[in-house]
Amino acid sequence: MQYQDIILEYQDAIAVITLNRPAALNALTPLMIRELKQAVSEIAQNSTIKVLIVKGAGRAFSAGIDLKALNDGIQGGQFKAADILEDGNQLAQTIRSMPQPAIVMVHGHCYTGATELMMFFDLILAADDAKIGDTHTKWGILPKWGMSQRLPRLVGILKAKEMSFTAKPVTGQEAERIGLVNKAVPLQQLEETAFALANDILQNSAQTIAAMKHLYNEGFSRSLEEGLALEQAFITEITDRVEFLKNFEKNK
Repeated sequence: MQYQDIILEYQDAIAVITLNRPAALNALTPLMIRELKQAVSEIAQNSTIKVLIVKGAGRAFSAGIDLKALNDGIQGGQFKAADILEDGNQLAQTIRSMPQPAIVMVHGHCYTGATELMMFFDLILAADDAKIGDTHTKWGILPKWGMSQRLPRLVGILKAKEMSFTAKPVTGQEAERIGLVNKAVPLQQLEETAFALANDILQNSAQTIAAMKHLYNEGFSRSLEEGLALEQAFITEITDRVEFLKNFEKNK
């Protein structure tokens, strides 16, 4: 299908989605989030695609929610107020449940809703001078895409409180140090690093990676005993996905 606010491309076994509103620093519109949800859902069902990479066009990954576009979309009748919240949470769940590892590249600004979006992904790469922050408290609004739960799980409760209470961003380099991103590199090396990571993933069993992703995600919030039981029972729990995973491996 044709998209307006994103670009979807396929490079062999890698799908690449680009947030494509560079003049607005890729501020998130209701349409962009809906298009992201649709594109990721398409990729999740494509057994020939083994890795997803998402990036932003121009000078930034994303400056956060575009409030003007949100209001215009609601007033114009194209979207309801709750649509962007629902679509964003459905997008998060699709990325979490899709068999492919999902990588996000962050550069320039990445604030608030964009930081929440960033944390949907399995692997996060950042330019070392990127600015990543949570400004919900600056604007007097509460998170709706999981900031209060995902951020402390990545950086710890104390650092999460500091970032949210002060609304001050951290650099990509600092984000790597505190565990918010996997790796920070100079901006000119960011895309090369992302594709190198994707190609490292492609050298391994796609089916096993899909299973490991499921076990990590589902076991992370459980006790050790529950997680171990999940691992032991995994094969019987995915009988509805066995044929898809077989094809996923066959198309490697």
